[in-house]
Amino acid sequence: MIWRTFSGEPIKLPIKKAVEDTIIRETNAGYHLKVCIGTDSQVRGAETEFATVIVFLREKHGGFMFLYNDKTKQPFTIKERMLVEVARSIEIAYELCDLFNKYDVDMEVHADINTNPQFKSNEALREAMGYILGMGFAFKAKPEAFASSCCADKVVN
Repeated sequence: MIWRTFSGEPIKLPIKKAVEDTIIRETNAGYHLKVCIGTDSQVRGAETEFATVIVFLREKHGGFMFLYNDKTKQPFTIKERMLVEVARSIEIAYELCDLFNKYDVDMEVHADINTNPQFKSNEALREAMGYILGMGFAFKAKPEAFASSCCADKVVN
């Protein structure tokens, strides 16, 4: 897994170490951090590309993100794809959650799932919410899920 910054610079450290170094650097600089993790996907022909982001928000001072992209040829229904997005976000959140607890950083998992039943992605809302909350993480769906619906959406090619 090769993570990178938004500018495209590869993150050479394991992601857990890079996130810990970032938390330490930002808190030492006086920032209060919040982290939001989200995944979005785009289907093009037979391929589905996923983008997962770790968004660092500096209270009242903007933010930045780390991101990871990958592709698969596995076909998905819309509901399956939404739940795969959530699973990818949870996988990263779970890997990093002890750091967030250690450094007292608030963390949310964002799902690119519409709360409006008129949208097809809404089929996955109950399962996704149960999955995220069941893991003990804070949950946001559209329109509040900016990590997945805005940040990851911008970097899914």
